Amino acid sequence: MLRTALRNVLAHKARLLMTVLAVMLGVAFVAGTLVFTNTISDAYQKSSQKGFQGVDVAISPDKKDDDSAIPGDAPRLSQQVLDKAAKAPGVGSAYGVVNGYSALADKKGDLLGGGFSNRGGNYYPGADGKDPRYTMAEGRAPKAAGEIALDSKTAERGKYKAGDSIRVSVDGPVRTEKVVGVFTTDDGTVAAGGTLALYDTVTAQKLFAKPGQFDEIDVKAAAGTSQATLKSEIDKVLPEQAKATTGKKLAKDQAKVIEEGMSSMQTAMLVFAGIALFVGIFIIVNTFSMLVAQRTRELALMRAVGATRRQVTRSVLLEATFVGAVAAVVGLAAGVGIGALLRSVLNSTGASVPDGPLVVAPTTVLVSVLVGVVVTVLSAWLPGRRAAKIPPVAAMNSVHAAPTTRGLVVRNTIGSLFAAAGVALVVAGAGMSGSDGQGPMAFGAAVLVIGVFILTPLLSRPLIAAVSPVLRIFGMPGKLARQNAVRNPRRTAATASALMVGLTLITGMTVIAGSMQKGINNMAADGLKSDYVVSMGGDGVRPLSPEVSKTLAKVPDVTAISPLRSSPARVAGDTETLMGVDPKAIKELVNVDFTEGSFGALGGTKVLVDDKIAHNNHWKVGSAFPVTYEDGSKGRLTVGGVYEGNQMVNGVMLDSATVTPHMTTVADFQVMLKTKGGATQDTQNLLKKTLGDNPAIKVQNKQDLSDEIAKAFTLMLNMLYGLLGMAVIVAVLGVINTLAMSVFERSKEIGMLRAIGLDRAGIKRMVRLESLVISLFGGVLGIGLGVFFGWAAGELIASELPTYEMVLPWARMGLFLLMAALVGVIAALWPARRASKLNMLMAIKAE
Repeated sequence: MLRTALRNVLAHKARLLMTVLAVMLGVAFVAGTLVFTNTISDAYQKSSQKGFQGVDVAISPDKKDDDSAIPGDAPRLSQQVLDKAAKAPGVGSAYGVVNGYSALADKKGDLLGGGFSNRGGNYYPGADGKDPRYTMAEGRAPKAAGEIALDSKTAERGKYKAGDSIRVSVDGPVRTEKVVGVFTTDDGTVAAGGTLALYDTVTAQKLFAKPGQFDEIDVKAAAGTSQATLKSEIDKVLPEQAKATTGKKLAKDQAKVIEEGMSSMQTAMLVFAGIALFVGIFIIVNTFSMLVAQRTRELALMRAVGATRRQVTRSVLLEATFVGAVAAVVGLAAGVGIGALLRSVLNSTGASVPDGPLVVAPTTVLVSVLVGVVVTVLSAWLPGRRAAKIPPVAAMNSVHAAPTTRGLVVRNTIGSLFAAAGVALVVAGAGMSGSDGQGPMAFGAAVLVIGVFILTPLLSRPLIAAVSPVLRIFGMPGKLARQNAVRNPRRTAATASALMVGLTLITGMTVIAGSMQKGINNMAADGLKSDYVVSMGGDGVRPLSPEVSKTLAKVPDVTAISPLRSSPARVAGDTETLMGVDPKAIKELVNVDFTEGSFGALGGTKVLVDDKIAHNNHWKVGSAFPVTYEDGSKGRLTVGGVYEGNQMVNGVMLDSATVTPHMTTVADFQVMLKTKGGATQDTQNLLKKTLGDNPAIKVQNKQDLSDEIAKAFTLMLNMLYGLLGMAVIVAVLGVINTLAMSVFERSKEIGMLRAIGLDRAGIKRMVRLESLVISLFGGVLGIGLGVFFGWAAGELIASELPTYEMVLPWARMGLFLLMAALVGVIAALWPARRASKLNMLMAIKAE
């Protein structure tokens, strides 16, 4: 039986090629994902470990998480803590670390680093005058205000060298600094495309902290002192709100964070690899079903001469094992190439990855081989089992035994139950809120797809019959194409289902993305009256100097302006964020509906709270509650109004004059403003010019805000299109496979058609139309399911984003249907050509 199985594989090389390609693509995706994420993770881990080589113990602030603690972050470390740590037994050296945001402009005025990670720090010279963290490659370290040192990668990208001037922004206003040095560093964020600027310690403290304060203290052990011993000594001199951590633990924790970050990316990419493999299953089942059908007499003869059912099944599975193994090995090799390519693509986008070898772990090899073999063998099991169950005499009499009526009834009943259960679960999940409905909806979606797949033979007849009038235009080839498409509904269903899965996901995601964009636009329009929102670059929540709002307030075109100040506080026992605003201007800048009170009540100790906070605390207008401010002082506030919160405006709103005295660092996170002429390009340019054409500051109108939020969805959607493209390619292979084997199976019939007058062009047209019909059938099912899943997911999103509005992207759905038709046309090229070239006499003789 082993020899027979191998002979059959070698005898049907061309027929099994598509199966090998389908499995290979899925395996290559899996292997490429594992190689890529393992390589990136390994490179970052090694880079971070280098960064901790000079640190044996790190001292950092430690916030106590209890109700008695002062709101906000733990206090920074003082010079006294540094002095005590430096004198502790076993200490070789100690240096203070200060970090913050520091945006650098290139010589064209654009932001260097693209906002990925723009950091500033301090150069802390030791007894030898050097900071062990940084090695000066050019010039010297900064020693006074107005001097700066750049990392070598940033200097190279910005074309800066020692002696040049550079424009810098820390909290809004533009500063011009002199580049006095260029240094090298093992910092992972710099290696990944970020920027790092160094100042002298006194200047860094003024910019990022306060004089005499540090964000961290790094300690190097004296010779012969272990990290554990050093930590125990330092613990003795630490204040209450500080903690010490060994360098080994820091490196281990950092490695864990990197691994977790890569794990989420790996999981997401493996999901799409799984989709490609799932689509490939349809091809494998189809291929082996047809191979078994074509060898029915051969298998029956084997049964007649003594082969058992188990041996027949085993021979089919041995073929599948061989095919899967070949596909897995080729896929693994291709996957290694894909992993290397993905790293190169990542580097070409500017997000450079630390240098390191390509990592092909033993796990990657094992998983790739197992996936290839297991998926193929499991997919071939059902056709093999079906072949073994055919009685020898029946098989001898009929090569193609039609499925029984009872079998079709059972299949349709099971499919209907699955589909109904899937719809019920999806609808039930859509009726829930937030994450509660995700589980039922995901499970219901899977059940519904399975149900539709089971029902596709039943659905194929009416849907394909619906296009009969169009096919009649093509005469006899069109009529034959329709009959061929419904002749074997199971095969047609399996082929169409491969395309259906890919288009379901693509359509669903497109519906969600378009609806999210509409919801975000509605949110900006409903929540804001202001013409512009000004904020720092990056994530938009970095501290903005109060000077920015003062500068903008002097612009003649500005009619209303309010800085937004955020301060953590403990309100009625819970941690909340107080939002300080200008009580006179805020009503002109935000749009909220009040359930009680109005903006007129805002001022002094009277505050406005959103409806959720009011509901949770049973507050109404006039309710008073205790507050602990950021600096630890206590007071009482009174509810002056209750408003309906939205995504743009929510929380506890109060007069800036009330909260500012209690802030440890006075800064704004946004400035809202309204202008005479409304939001125009000229006004926007004027505001930017007023702020010194600062690359670190964003001046955005409502549409800019919407576009920025939507950009993330668009980027994600484009990535998903690319990843799902793999499933569509596999589906194309499935259509080619089905048509090629169908042509082989119908050789005698095609020969007869040629003999009675159908020319080669007619044969080609017949095969192409059949392919087109099958592809459009899969496209219609996929788009229909995608719209349904998009609606259901939108109901969940709407519970979190009230402005969400479902939008059907008719143009894109038409494009997807056109793409399905194109798949059919392309997939039919080779099978149609092959069918038209069949020798009619030889085909008529074919068994």
